[in-house]
Amino acid sequence: MHIADHLKSLEERLLDPTIRRDSEAVAAHLTDDFLEFGGSGRVFDKAAILEDLQDEPPRPPSLLSDFKTRELAPNVILATYKATRRNAAGEPIGQSWRSSIWTHVNGQWQITFHQGTPIPATPDPPSTQK
Repeated sequence: MHIADHLKSLEERLLDPTIRRDSEAVAAHLTDDFLEFGGSGRVFDKAAILEDLQDEPPRPPSLLSDFKTRELAPNVILATYKATRRNAAGEPIGQSWRSSIWTHVNGQWQITFHQGTPIPATPDPPSTQK
């Protein structure tokens, strides 16, 4: 499997609600010095993100698009993509740009840094009818 496809599958796994509620599964994908700048403006370390995910309400996994990777150094890859959040009915409710720095540690890929930046909703164009 190509590295971009592998990292995309790992990102999708981390968006799966079942995995997100499994602290051990999430922890295995994060380095011990993991840091996240969340779309909320909050900053999380590994312990804080694991705790926060326990209280996350269940919803369908976000959809990924525009997934790209860039090698920053040997065994260090930047992954960027757009995530579309969905409500319980599966309808889109928001989008964000995401970036993760993945490092190859002890034979597996782990995230050392993640950032989510909300994409503002595009307002409807003004109506020409009076």
